[in-house]
Amino acid sequence: MTGIAVRPTELADGRELIYFDDRGSTLPEERRADERELDPRPPTATMRLDLLTGEWVSIASARQNRAFLPPPEADPLAPQSPTNPSEIPDRYDVAVFENRSPSFGPALADAPNAPEGLDDLARPGVGRTRTSVGRCEVVCFSPETSGSFATLSENRARTVVEAWAHRTAALSKLPGVQQVFPFENRGEAIGVTLHHPHGQIYAYPYVTPRTSRLLDSIDRYDGDLFADLLAFEQAGERVVLATDSFTAFVPFAARWPVELHLLPNRHVPDFAALTEAEKDELAVVVLRLIRAVDALYETPTPYIAAWHQAPVNTHRDSVRMMLQITSPRRAAERLKYLAGSESAMGAWIGDLVPEQTADRLREALARADAEHAR
Repeated sequence: MTGIAVRPTELADGRELIYFDDRGSTLPEERRADERELDPRPPTATMRLDLLTGEWVSIASARQNRAFLPPPEADPLAPQSPTNPSEIPDRYDVAVFENRSPSFGPALADAPNAPEGLDDLARPGVGRTRTSVGRCEVVCFSPETSGSFATLSENRARTVVEAWAHRTAALSKLPGVQQVFPFENRGEAIGVTLHHPHGQIYAYPYVTPRTSRLLDSIDRYDGDLFADLLAFEQAGERVVLATDSFTAFVPFAARWPVELHLLPNRHVPDFAALTEAEKDELAVVVLRLIRAVDALYETPTPYIAAWHQAPVNTHRDSVRMMLQITSPRRAAERLKYLAGSESAMGAWIGDLVPEQTADRLREALARADAEHAR
């Protein structure tokens, strides 16, 4: 057993809140109730079909009301205090709760005008709409008001990995959910609106456009795409870190100035399919990789850490879970902006040579490991 306690409860407006207590945690089993008086939750958003691309766009105007870079004393993800009526009523190690202003949900498949499956969503049509069913959750990595995944202890990182696995399994069972996506945004250059160390999980009512393109590549490929990709990268010069269960590398056709991918060495569709030993190992591996990204320059690097997982109802035996860490930082004081070719046409131009980026990341990993061992 993991030794990580899972303690579900509810917030004042009925949203789910789950405490994940570290191994060896000294926190009590019982937690204070949320006694705030909250407004009713906003109605579930509506998706509109872009006929030109076949992609669905959720129009979630309630997101305009979310907190924007509040000071530490008003941090909405810190434990509640007499002066800060935050989202989490008591002390915690790791906490997961439903977003108050979600892009998807809280309605599920029984809602009016909900999607009727993947075939329904694939049909073209002018002016088509569907209810944005699903779930959006916030994952608080720590009660601290600043930091990131990289600043966690190995024990706390393991608790976060357990939360990702638990929520992936639970969200995959919700009616109408087609794909589950855990991720962390870090840094104002990425668009982060809270400095608190946290991530999010989106449970989509469709298979995302990026994953749909992957499925098309898998269907057209003669062989096991992920097994062959991993073997190709393992034999090359872009590997940054290799362990018993995982391999991290700069991809052959990297788009971003900093782009680092991580694959399990065996086929694993999502977090829920990892063994306990793999989750233990993964927590340490991800800490080392993000610390390496931070060690590239004298200041922390803005990034997106995106966990790509197999869709819930298709290609479970061919899509392997994958972490993709990307950053627009192309120099100490320079960012890559998506201009005409990337933004308008989706035609990418890489600024840096992937093999050279791998060299720099290996050097940064060595520095970060040495610094952390002190």
